[in-house]
Amino acid sequence: MTAIDPQMQEATHLSAEQIPFVELGGGNKLRVLQVKEQEGLWIIENIFQAGFEVQAHRHTGPVWGYTTSGAWKYKEYEYVNRAGSFLYEPAGSVHTLQCVEDDTRVWFHMTGCNLNLDADGNVESVTDGALTLMGYFAMAEAQGFGRPPVLTS
Repeated sequence: MTAIDPQMQEATHLSAEQIPFVELGGGNKLRVLQVKEQEGLWIIENIFQAGFEVQAHRHTGPVWGYTTSGAWKYKEYEYVNRAGSFLYEPAGSVHTLQCVEDDTRVWFHMTGCNLNLDADGNVESVTDGALTLMGYFAMAEAQGFGRPPVLTS
């Protein structure tokens, strides 16, 4: 039997009620679960409605995505991510997320940032975990949720 280190930190649990989804507009929602700015880590969950599209972007680090309901795709590819689909995106991949079914729910684990691209492929803006967290807090407070206890370490 292995001894348990008394200095070991305990697991952290946050209930769904503690980390609300904020409305992004058009029924599209976001919640930020964890951001480790020093590591470039950000974990989010989205609920998308059919027709929602994320600007074309390139990731500077890898991304893992898991779809729990609905369906979405990348404009640049033919496959469709459906409930139970797992997606890995290597750093440098370029794509445009398009939602094809209402109430599509996707969990993303990202490192680095998104370089948001214009129609010519030029970087138009940059999004990272810290910026996403700031926006999430502002929307949560404006929508009456207060400041959710997002994991930041």
